[in-house]
Amino acid sequence: MQTPASLDQLIEALRCLPGVGPKSATRMAYHLLQRDRKGANTLASALDTALQVVSHCQLCNTFSEQPICPMCASGARDSSTLCVVEMPTDMMMMEQTHAFQGMYFVLMGRLSPLDGIGPKEIHLEKLLKRAQDGLVKEVILATNYTVEGEATAHYVSELLSKHGVKITRIARGMPMGGEIEHVDAGTLAQAMMERRGL
Repeated sequence: MQTPASLDQLIEALRCLPGVGPKSATRMAYHLLQRDRKGANTLASALDTALQVVSHCQLCNTFSEQPICPMCASGARDSSTLCVVEMPTDMMMMEQTHAFQGMYFVLMGRLSPLDGIGPKEIHLEKLLKRAQDGLVKEVILATNYTVEGEATAHYVSELLSKHGVKITRIARGMPMGGEIEHVDAGTLAQAMMERRGL
């Protein structure tokens, strides 16, 4: 049986989502068309709106609808400490701990040469500029304790050590191989409080 070209296109489009293979994409497409057309319209509209209005904060690189996100625009944050995380979800987890009141920089990934992700793809030039703004005294590396996260922390540490900024790494209160968005807030708070110099 030949499926309509537009349905094939929808299935292929759904495969761009992480963890979605051909079978899952097919099930999703059939579900949206057969059982939840209203939900499909809502999804399409929300995706279209997000693509039009969401970009990156000019300072911390997280997703934002404004050129400067509300957190970076807040005068209540400590601008002398800059916490470097891999993804916006990691920043959200850090905020849930209430253990850090400084600023953030979101890499939007981690170094992974095998996947074609190098320093340019994780915005290291933008991070270097932010770390040298005259306000930042300490950069806290809060990348995940995975092979790629460790490599990223090491690379960033080497890059920033030449510029007179204190560099620390969150403590290993996190499990080895763990990812920040999956760790409980107490463990993450302990890791932040026991960070060490590199």
